[in-house]
Amino acid sequence: QVQLVESGGGSVQAGGSLRLACTPSGYTFNNDCVIWFHQIPGMDYEGVASIDSDGIPMYAERVTGRFTITRDNLKNTLYLQMTNLKPEDTGLYYCGLRQWWFGSCLGLRHHELTTWGQGTQVTVSS
Repeated sequence: QVQLVESGGGSVQAGGSLRLACTPSGYTFNNDCVIWFHQIPGMDYEGVASIDSDGIPMYAERVTGRFTITRDNLKNTLYLQMTNLKPEDTGLYYCGLRQWWFGSCLGLRHHELTTWGQGTQVTVSS
């Protein structure tokens, strides 16, 4: 069974940067849909960045220009480079995988995913 493990979270001041990583266990990323989600306790989760099966990245409007999603096939790792972080970016970030999905996938919900990880906490102070 595919498992995803995230790392790279931490505490930073507003304006700072972090790079999150997501590595699959027992699986090699292929032409899959991969998504970074953001969740604040007590609130709904949101897909903030994705790469679809054609390798096209998409971003939620509020992170466009600040976050960059990349997939390193040699390292079999998905990254989320986060810059100019804001206090509202605080929360749990986790990656999700959907196999055999074609087209835009940023809006996929949990029940549509193959699997997702436990997440890594990001805290941005003002």
